[in-house]
Amino acid sequence: MSNDGATAVSNVAIAVIGDGCAGLSFAAQSENLPNHTMHLFSPQPNSPKNNHVWGYWQMDWMKFVAPLTFKTWYKWSVITADTEVEMQACHHPYKAVKRDGWLAHCRKNAKQNGVQFHNDMSSIAEFSNERVFDSRPPKWRANMMVQHFLGWEVRADAGSFKDGTAILMDFRCDQSRGVHFIYCLPFSDSEALVESTLLSPNIERDEFYEGAISTWLSDCAGINRFEVLRSEQGAIPLGLMKRHDPNYHGIGGNCGAIRPSSGYAFSFIQKQIAVALSRVASGKELSFSTPHKKIDLFMDRVFLSVLRNQPHYAPTLFAAMAARLTGDEFAIFLSGEANIKLRLKVITAMPVWPFVRALFRMEAVASG
Repeated sequence: MSNDGATAVSNVAIAVIGDGCAGLSFAAQSENLPNHTMHLFSPQPNSPKNNHVWGYWQMDWMKFVAPLTFKTWYKWSVITADTEVEMQACHHPYKAVKRDGWLAHCRKNAKQNGVQFHNDMSSIAEFSNERVFDSRPPKWRANMMVQHFLGWEVRADAGSFKDGTAILMDFRCDQSRGVHFIYCLPFSDSEALVESTLLSPNIERDEFYEGAISTWLSDCAGINRFEVLRSEQGAIPLGLMKRHDPNYHGIGGNCGAIRPSSGYAFSFIQKQIAVALSRVASGKELSFSTPHKKIDLFMDRVFLSVLRNQPHYAPTLFAAMAARLTGDEFAIFLSGEANIKLRLKVITAMPVWPFVRALFRMEAVASG
């Protein structure tokens, strides 16, 4: 109690485990946590093998990422063996930010805000479990669906790429091992990130992805001479998972931030943090929750069942969605901001029988 009779506001010490995207993104905004002192613990050195490019659609909660964005596309396409759908957005363009740049920016801000960094976990026991937020990856379930990919950043002759249009999905590639597409982000007319991406339970050998990229560059893009500037690869589990350690609250992917049907964890992590900080601003306790609505999680569950058990429908499904929606609607839907009208628009764009079979299969599994 202060001498003038006013009640002193206690300082709350909180701990965050992990200095990856979720941990550092949260720490960078610690100035929005009045009367809190943040400690960030690195259980192991965060030194990834290679940099990554994170793509996202511009939404209100992503405005502060804009200064680090190095490329923006107002057009993107979905391509199958038979069709090419090009979409255009007015308000929600697709953007790219580099992982290393974002994490360095967040670390700098966090230190300026007084966040205390710890290189080991030796003092974590000093914090109440209720004040510890764990951003380490959640526990994968056996045989779950995974979005796995390998990408090359390549340089080719000038004019090789159409740099005003991102290719979100090009299904003109080997479909024998699950849902497979090429993702191409052209940074200029001569440089692009080209990724081979699979949605399946089984991660393939590097040679599979590399062969798919080379074949797409030659057969689909007409590029036979190119230089590989760097590579990146990863695997994102798709579905609900248990927390890394049940004794601690989760944050980021360890608290349901990964969208089960599409990944896009970077944007949803920022959304999750924004919601948590708004709760604190309204006088509530700091807490994190999944940024996804229950209806979206149910729709994703059915959609994943179709992709897993009927993967040959994938090109048709994604092309149908792209053809029915505007670019802004597409971005809003995949960013978890759809209203009932937009969800119905997506549902009515889909062929009926793959989803009927998926629902029956899910019901049979639940009954068994």
